[in-house]
Amino acid sequence: MNQIPTLDLNEFDKSPKEFVSHLGQAYQQWGFAGISGHGIPQPVIDNALTAAKTLFALPDSIKSQYDQHNGGARGYTPFGKEIALNAEYHDLKEFWHIGRELEDFNPYPDQLFPNAWPKELPEFKAPMLELYCALDELGKKILSALALYLGEDPEYFTDKVNWGNSILRPLHYPPLPQQFAGSIRAAAHEDINLITLLVGSKQSGLEVLSQQGEWVPITTLPNAIVCNIGDMLQRLTNHQLPSTTHRVVNPTGDNVNESRYSIPFFLHPNPDMSLAALPQCVTDSRPLKEPPIIAHDYLIQRLEAIGLFKEQEPS
Repeated sequence: MNQIPTLDLNEFDKSPKEFVSHLGQAYQQWGFAGISGHGIPQPVIDNALTAAKTLFALPDSIKSQYDQHNGGARGYTPFGKEIALNAEYHDLKEFWHIGRELEDFNPYPDQLFPNAWPKELPEFKAPMLELYCALDELGKKILSALALYLGEDPEYFTDKVNWGNSILRPLHYPPLPQQFAGSIRAAAHEDINLITLLVGSKQSGLEVLSQQGEWVPITTLPNAIVCNIGDMLQRLTNHQLPSTTHRVVNPTGDNVNESRYSIPFFLHPNPDMSLAALPQCVTDSRPLKEPPIIAHDYLIQRLEAIGLFKEQEPS
């Protein structure tokens, strides 16, 4: 069957060379892989999903108080606001952004913002931060394997993501509204960041565009976390690791009346990391595809393109 591969992360400790080879092959072909053996207890995921469902059940009048108009960096983004790059219609979703918790020190005060926590739902914070930290650690381990695949030291990314503007995004796709004919839950797009880790929905809908131009539904082993390459890592590897187009299609039949919930974790580099292509990824057969850019500058460009950020006019 034509489907993305699922790899057991436990094999990274047992047979690192073999695991790294299989991981690199999976990402070169698909840009996506299922990751089992990730070590995140199911209750950590379930508790976060339960908190997300409770959050999105709040009235719009309450949720909208947490729309901070900061490019969606933290807090609430209302239904129908985000639009995929080059898409005609807005996506049919609402979401909440949770970033790194900042305590006594913030090395990037202009790029890293404090989190917004709904005072109406004090039980929301703890499960979200627990899942954030678990996915952050998992992401670092996957990046370690990818660093080896790219011929780098396994710690290559360690000091490049330790203050990354990584985002946990509880997502809600409400029951399908008739008045949004033409829209789908998430139009075809690529992710902005280094890698994305996705937990949540067991419902169908997520599809990946294969290299042959066919939309392939994501089907993975139970308890596997879906992990895909983002545009920043694609740039860093000169497209050796591709950021693959994907979408969430609308349900059919009775499922149109059901909500869909998922929680992606977008792992970002530190804001000042250069996304210049690694020298070993630029060859005569693979010439340089994109110019260098700093991670934060690239993030802002992309947020503007999808309608989440507008440059402030000078006062």
